[in-house]
Amino acid sequence: MTPFGEKLRALRCERGLSQKDMAAALGVSAAYLSALEHGKRGVPTWALIQKIIGYFNVIWDDAEELQRLAESSRPRVVIDTSNLSPAATELANRLADTIAKLSEEEIKGLIAQLGKAGK
Repeated sequence: MTPFGEKLRALRCERGLSQKDMAAALGVSAAYLSALEHGKRGVPTWALIQKIIGYFNVIWDDAEELQRLAESSRPRVVIDTSNLSPAATELANRLADTIAKLSEEEIKGLIAQLGKAGK
């Protein structure tokens, strides 16, 4: 599941909506909506994100969060390290090899570290 899919499902469930009804209102199939929630589809289009924001009638901060979550919800990531240092290539490969073995706490810690490094 992607961060966007998790948030989308939470919004839908909080309001007691079925995937079928929500999909019809958004003009997509229920299968597509299910795949989006489960992280089996890539980042939704900007137009679909806007439809979702309108459908849930979310306020500014929540709308920005949905857009941010969508942007960081690519279920298949490719990291090109061809012009980076050998250490960067090693990091990318080690992360690819070990990410499935990390606990949620370890993942959140790494995300926090990366957030500090990007500033």
